[in-house]
Amino acid sequence: MKILVTGAAGFIGSHLSQRFLARGDTVVGLDNLNDYYEVSLKEARLARLTPQAGFRFVKLDVADREGMAALFADEKFDKVVHLAAQAGVRYSLVNPQAYIDANLVGFTNVLEGCRHNAVQHLVYASSSSVYGANVVQPFSEHHSVDHPVSLYAATKKANELMAHTYSHLFGLPTTGLRFFTVYGPWGRPDMALFLFTKAIIEGRPIDIYNHGKMIRDFTYVDDIVEGVVRVTDATPVANPVYDRVASDPATSYAPYRVFNIGNSSPVQLMEFVEAIEAAVGKTAINNFMDIQPGDVPATHADVSALEQAVGFKPATAVRDGVARFVAWYRDYYRV
Repeated sequence: MKILVTGAAGFIGSHLSQRFLARGDTVVGLDNLNDYYEVSLKEARLARLTPQAGFRFVKLDVADREGMAALFADEKFDKVVHLAAQAGVRYSLVNPQAYIDANLVGFTNVLEGCRHNAVQHLVYASSSSVYGANVVQPFSEHHSVDHPVSLYAATKKANELMAHTYSHLFGLPTTGLRFFTVYGPWGRPDMALFLFTKAIIEGRPIDIYNHGKMIRDFTYVDDIVEGVVRVTDATPVANPVYDRVASDPATSYAPYRVFNIGNSSPVQLMEFVEAIEAAVGKTAINNFMDIQPGDVPATHADVSALEQAVGFKPATAVRDGVARFVAWYRDYYRV
């Protein structure tokens, strides 16, 4: 297949592109290489992809309407995996406009490109953040997600609504994937694992929000990629028994689906820190702080729908995944 991967220089996008290439797909990788975090890391991820047969990089912003329309018209993709977005809950408190441009305007351009160029299936990144103020756990796709607690989460919920509209109006098959706290080698420098590992190695304190009482369903990147690949191959169809009276947010009378991808084994933040300490071989200096606005205290994924649909559920243990990240970090930064 010829697949467009947006955000190909990103954490998940680079891993996913590697996987598609390994099985013989042609990949066009798109990224704007913005400076939200160190561009050199994005360039290093791309440097692993660009020599490979079947890969071509396009530097383009998904918010560029004309550029995106031309790309879709020229390339005629079979399938699209849309991962490009402005990420981060906390950053949305200080730069909300970036989320409108990338996550709403950019997603509209992707939808339009798919609509007008006979794309067979659009898979896009949603987020566990959409569960917002929900307290019933594990989080299920069948739950309502109408109370986001950050603008980032609101844009991801909006993406799901926009996708359904295109599935309904134009018959475009779409699948949204709610990722749960992805971590692993080549990860993002703004995320806890990267920040904590760097600080512990350097002997600096780490900020522990909610006084260590945070609970997260940490999901290893290889498990995420396996789930994305399987979902990409499983083009959704209309649910023939969809009940319009007792409506289910996870499915539809249109070719539309939403899935959680999480480890379904949440751990306390302090247990996560202990795994980093064990891998690094040093004890952390903890700076306990109040929970930040926009954060949720706990996440826990119900992945039964994903397992039923594609026969897969993530299973990498946190200690194993953290050890692999720390090994990569030490090698990449020579520390």
